Amino acid sequence: MPNNAGGDAYVLVLFYSRSGSTARMAAEIARGVESSGIAARLRTVPSVSPDTDASLPPVPDEGAPYCTNDDLRHCAGLLLGSPTRFGNMAAPLRYFLDQTGDMWLDGSLAGKPAGVFTSTGSLHGGQESTLLSMMLPLLHQGMVIAGIPYSEAELMHTRTGGTPYGASHWSGGGDHELSEEERSLCRALGARVGKLAQKLEGGR
Repeated sequence: MPNNAGGDAYVLVLFYSRSGSTARMAAEIARGVESSGIAARLRTVPSVSPDTDASLPPVPDEGAPYCTNDDLRHCAGLLLGSPTRFGNMAAPLRYFLDQTGDMWLDGSLAGKPAGVFTSTGSLHGGQESTLLSMMLPLLHQGMVIAGIPYSEAELMHTRTGGTPYGASHWSGGGDHELSEEERSLCRALGARVGKLAQKLEGGR
């Protein structure tokens, strides 16, 4: 998986995944970002602790590292991914975003491009409402939201996931692989945000 740890410009692919479906989307999106000529930085967030003490180690045993505030603050663009939870993003990702009031105050994310992606167990399980609700905190941060244009032909004939609001995946309630259309749309969204990040970064 792409994972830039240096000081150069990068697009942050920040996600929460429990069954692995959203993580697979994140990997495809990161490939799309890097195809545009900018680095992708994959990061995740820990599950919400059921008590007042942290119940997980500070570093995950496998997969992407946990995101820090600096990872988010210094990104040139953001792609945010979550499984659906009753038509909304999962609590761990929402909890992380709730701690970014300092970036809202100083405008660290204002003017940077962002996109969203999600996975659901059922075909009509709230993909679009989840994507739209994920945009709300990004709009409050002043980010520039990028969707997927209909010039991407897969939007017109996908029988699984894929929306103009962002990339999506229908997992079928199990461990289904991404369809070819879903994979293509993930990469298209990553490439679009990557290109926008480079254009907007150059204007700063």
